[in-house]
Amino acid sequence: MFLPLPKDRLPERFVRCFVGLAFFGLGISMFLAADLGLAAWDIFHQGLSKKTGIPIGIIIEITGVCILLLWIPLKERLGWGTVMNAIEIGLVVFLLSDHLPTTNLLWLRVPYMLGGLLSVAVGSGLYIGAGLGSGPRDGLMLGLSKRGISVRVARTSIEAVVLVAGLLLGGSIGLGTVAFTFGIGPLVQVFLPRLRLRNDVTVLANAH
Repeated sequence: MFLPLPKDRLPERFVRCFVGLAFFGLGISMFLAADLGLAAWDIFHQGLSKKTGIPIGIIIEITGVCILLLWIPLKERLGWGTVMNAIEIGLVVFLLSDHLPTTNLLWLRVPYMLGGLLSVAVGSGLYIGAGLGSGPRDGLMLGLSKRGISVRVARTSIEAVVLVAGLLLGGSIGLGTVAFTFGIGPLVQVFLPRLRLRNDVTVLANAH
């Protein structure tokens, strides 16, 4: 059921994973506070939150656990980072999202959004670089790819489905959606080699 743990530097790996996921949750919370649009999955989470009245952080956790159930027929194996991802990001958003300062001034909201993007990128670099397993959503994509669907098609299809579902549920799309879609990949590419454990040979997985 679980992937074997790496044999070296386990305490450091878990600390990096924990801190990275905290930064990831902080970044999502900053996107929410900026109110300029969210990433596709978070549009879905926000839409569910609006429809159910359940805080978005708890929705993120519930969604993560439900996605892990889809891993069973796909025969994907959990990493400890997978479990931490499913729990911690939503918990951080739950604790922070209603307490970050907000403003109606666009010239302040844009830097807020960009700070959130930077926080997610740094968090991704730390979390991915810990080498403790893929996040629930990326594991779903990887599981589908092993059944003959290309990673590109699997990723695009999943993102498109959750984006449309999120919009139908009332989630927010906007400048932040564009910034995340086109900015997160290049930023993670910058931070990952700098934040990865030195001389690590662990096969890395994606973050969220």
